[in-house]
Amino acid sequence: MERKQFQLGDIVQMKKPHPCGSNEMEVIRMGMDIRIKCVGCKHSVLVPRAKFEKNMKKVLRSAADSEQTMPTGE
Repeated sequence: MERKQFQLGDIVQMKKPHPCGSNEMEVIRMGMDIRIKCVGCKHSVLVPRAKFEKNMKKVLRSAADSEQTMPTGE
């Protein structure tokens, strides 16, 4: 089975919604555990990596894509 690809700053869609109703989460810390922040209510949760990978549906917005489209200010 292929491991899901995600990185710091990505907005991911989870299988189950957060109690506030939003199922979009931002990855704000990575390691053995993943800290995710709800896009709707800004509540953050620390989840073991295995559980996060199991419950993540897909990456909605990648942090790498948004860096490339932002103006550099030159």
